[in-house]
Amino acid sequence: MKRMNRKFAAALGLMAVATVGLTACSSGTDSSESMAPSSSMSQSSTSAAPSSSAMASDSAMDPAANLVGSGCAAYAEAVPSGDGSVAGMAKDPVAVAASNNPLLTTLTAAVSGELNKDVDLVDTLNGGEFTVFAPVDDAFAAIPKADLDAVVKDADTLSSVLTYHVVPGQIMPDEIDGTHTTVEGQDLKVAGSGDDLTVNDAKVICGGVQTANATVYLIDSVLMPPAKK
Repeated sequence: MKRMNRKFAAALGLMAVATVGLTACSSGTDSSESMAPSSSMSQSSTSAAPSSSAMASDSAMDPAANLVGSGCAAYAEAVPSGDGSVAGMAKDPVAVAASNNPLLTTLTAAVSGELNKDVDLVDTLNGGEFTVFAPVDDAFAAIPKADLDAVVKDADTLSSVLTYHVVPGQIMPDEIDGTHTTVEGQDLKVAGSGDDLTVNDAKVICGGVQTANATVYLIDSVLMPPAKK
């Protein structure tokens, strides 16, 4: 496995260890639940658990049942059927599902080693449960080429940017509002609801898109992690 893939997995491991520590200090928590990086676990500081069983059940029956965002209708019109549609993405793990979505070609290239051979997160993304904030192609196109090239060239920077878009555990739209700790290690903030949902300064185009192991929110801007002090 490539160097950045190992770094991503290690970051998940550290977050899981931290969560175990918090669980041990909680008087009402069942510590027998798995704390492995691939467990379905929200790192939100404002929401206590992943999506409700009712919401999950609805998604299993109808992948479009819990969609939010003003761009969902346009997404359905652009990709009405096939592997990249809402129904199609629900059948595959997240990296595979994204690779089939014509709106996510740049993101797919970034996480699969196509843009930088030292950054390949496919196996890790497909191997756990996550909430993924996925910038569409237009979001990457809005970044000045020189700036984007500089990020892509530096494996550590590219890995940090990509993992800042990923939160451990699947978080459904009814619980996404709040602050969440990313795999990169820093927080992002989701605010609003329904068709007016934002992630930091990015707007959710269509969220609650299900894959076999993740909940995806298509966003209109690339999220940049805050500079570490």
